[in-house]
Amino acid sequence: MTSEEQANGQLSADRLQAAVSAIREDGYVVLADVIAPEHLDMVRERMVADSQTLIAAQKWGGAGRIEGHLQQGPPPFSPFIFRDIVANPFAIQVTTAVLGSGTYNRFYNGNANCPGSGTQPLHADAPHLWPDMAVPHPAHALVVNVTLVDATVENGATEIWPGTHCLPFNAQHITPEMEAARREKVPPVRALARKGSLVIRDMRMWHRGVPNHTDEVRHMIAMVHQIRWVQRSTLLLFNIGCEDAFPTMDGFDHNVVFTDQ
Repeated sequence: MTSEEQANGQLSADRLQAAVSAIREDGYVVLADVIAPEHLDMVRERMVADSQTLIAAQKWGGAGRIEGHLQQGPPPFSPFIFRDIVANPFAIQVTTAVLGSGTYNRFYNGNANCPGSGTQPLHADAPHLWPDMAVPHPAHALVVNVTLVDATVENGATEIWPGTHCLPFNAQHITPEMEAARREKVPPVRALARKGSLVIRDMRMWHRGVPNHTDEVRHMIAMVHQIRWVQRSTLLLFNIGCEDAFPTMDGFDHNVVFTDQ
């Protein structure tokens, strides 16, 4: 990220095109240094405390409900809501370039990879909308992941499989034979990202959680930016007092409602 891009709050035309091309071809892109570290520290402090309650209750979640993996959302209230997390202008610039005007956020949640976690089954978060097409359709939903610390091999950075969003079958049911064939052709990589980065990926991309070999929980926030013509199921709830983090943005709908409940 250049100083000019940081000051303008948007990528240059060339870098935007590179990000869009990476998502279309590889299925993902990493945007570095786009979130203030101090904001991540505040959110992480609260999420670490919440994790202890979930771990004690063994509320394992995510694909396969494998021990050590939590489905854990960040707190939806002040002082833990920051624009550069919930409405990051660089992320929105990229996702609207891929999905078009009217893109909206339909998800605000997250997960936690705990020390000693297991390996999840290989999966995709969404199928093709029309799985019988010979050539898969363009993206209809993009996951925006925010890591609260450096995502490394040691702490279980997500295993991702480049290009699998373009494979012409329903990738929510991945057999060992499919995995072996793909590994021989294009092996997986890790979604390595330093603190302050965003990882944007096509929801159809194969991926899985892998073991965290450190002694600290690694949290990751997840948002899903959806193409406008897919029906909305619900509004996202945030507490009153968070409104300033969701400014009006051309071509993007935060899909939020503010409540005192």
